[in-house]
Amino acid sequence: MTATILDGKAASAAIKAELTERVAALRERGVVPGIATVLVGADPASQLYVGMKHKQSEAIGMNSIQVELPAEATQEEVEAVIDRLNADPDCHGYIVQLPLPKHIDTDRVLERIDPAKDADGLHPTNLGRLVLNVNAPIHTPLPCTPRGVIELLLRNGYDLKGKEVVVVGRGVTIGRSIGLLLTRREINATVTLTHTGTTDLAKHLREADVIVAAAGVKHVVRAEAVKPGAAVLDVGVTRETDPDTGKSRVYGDVHPDVAEVAGFLSPNPGGVGPMTVALLMTNVVEAAERVSA
Repeated sequence: MTATILDGKAASAAIKAELTERVAALRERGVVPGIATVLVGADPASQLYVGMKHKQSEAIGMNSIQVELPAEATQEEVEAVIDRLNADPDCHGYIVQLPLPKHIDTDRVLERIDPAKDADGLHPTNLGRLVLNVNAPIHTPLPCTPRGVIELLLRNGYDLKGKEVVVVGRGVTIGRSIGLLLTRREINATVTLTHTGTTDLAKHLREADVIVAAAGVKHVVRAEAVKPGAAVLDVGVTRETDPDTGKSRVYGDVHPDVAEVAGFLSPNPGGVGPMTVALLMTNVVEAAERVSA
């Protein structure tokens, strides 16, 4: 068996084409969706990631707002930027690029974001509303990467209803929040969350119809632990530096041999990553549509 590849680049391109039409419709009503990023310091990886988001946003007609602060910026200076974006009517959603410098209280910064402008969908208020399964009177932005995982499966014709899903990793960004999305009535999957305290990971994996690997542990999921025909989504990232060349290489959580067993497999990179950016833009466009309604 050779797995069908869940191509995140193709699916994200389709989403961006749809967003382009929605942005054009908003512009006709005099509303230009605005996405902002806050970058503190000059980390090359963060600069690359932020630049990619703005390039893609501008390509679909959105307004791009980039705020850059030096690494030595104070807590007060960072929070002043947050307050400004919260009050800016041209900014419909934004993110603070992580990690922040060690002298900055990250939790204080993230909690200061207006929940309605939380483009990542990870503000404590929004996660709490997701737990309570409430979406009115305030719309709740959904976490981008978990939403991207589900959208990637749905756009490839995969029906999650009744499926046994095993999530590897309990981080807030993916592990904890994706279970909340998958168990909503419109999805209706059954979710098992595994982590470093799980005594027999392989046992859980072998029973899964769907595996979401988000532990950040190189090749933690191998073929012998995957049920034939299962859908496997590789979300975790491990970076290793080659001691000979000094170059960094990215590895996923899923070993390449899984492709010979799985029915569906998302590559890493090229799978869920592009979906995260597409759903980030979706959250911002949705916020602009609410403003214009």
